[in-house]
Amino acid sequence: GPQLVIATRDAVPGVPFAGSFLSQAALALIAFFVLTRLRGRQPAATAETLSDDGGRTVFQLLASPKYMLGVAAGVVSYGLMSFVMTAAPLAMVGCGHSIDHAAWGIQWHVLAMFAPSLVTGKLIARFGKEKVTAAGLIIIGISGAVALTGLDLRHFFISLILLGIGWNFGFIGATAMVAAAHTEAERGRAQGLNDFAVFGTVAALSFFSGALMQASGWHLINLLMFPFIAVVLAPLVWQAARRL
Repeated sequence: GPQLVIATRDAVPGVPFAGSFLSQAALALIAFFVLTRLRGRQPAATAETLSDDGGRTVFQLLASPKYMLGVAAGVVSYGLMSFVMTAAPLAMVGCGHSIDHAAWGIQWHVLAMFAPSLVTGKLIARFGKEKVTAAGLIIIGISGAVALTGLDLRHFFISLILLGIGWNFGFIGATAMVAAAHTEAERGRAQGLNDFAVFGTVAALSFFSGALMQASGWHLINLLMFPFIAVVLAPLVWQAARRL
């Protein structure tokens, strides 16, 4: 990842970053061959999956507030993370920081994305998936607020670390919400629809992030997060308040 960029960006003379792209392609090829060697287990048949009841249709799932809140939380958590993460290295270099600093910023961000997974499951078990998801969205919002306070290296690093932690809590919590909102018979449709919404949004926002960064700047990238966070956070807080 980031360290590979630092090590190989000048590997091809006269063509900056060509070595980085070639190295990433080589890693992808290695991963492809590793994945072809994996053999998954078929899920055990249950009474629910063997019944004639296929569960709710796609349109019925779309009409389920509980299911759609989980999907929306996943879309916002993952979408905003990708949106900001894609623009961050461009912003760092544009503000005069080095490419090495940008790579280190992304490396700390990626570490913050996955290191909390050691405790996220325990937090969900203790506090509930909705509260952990809400906490993740709040942390993503705080990361945006930090980014808006300055353009020094520390602002970028702290913001990216918080963004990673917020993504972990928000996306894992949202995934747990989706899993709890459908039956075993509906799993294929429910998870397929959720993945399409989440990763379709991620692809679109990643595509437009760089162009928007170039046209309107780093501050707008971060300001745009808050309305989306509020739209999903409000029903999560309302739902939690009802249970008190």
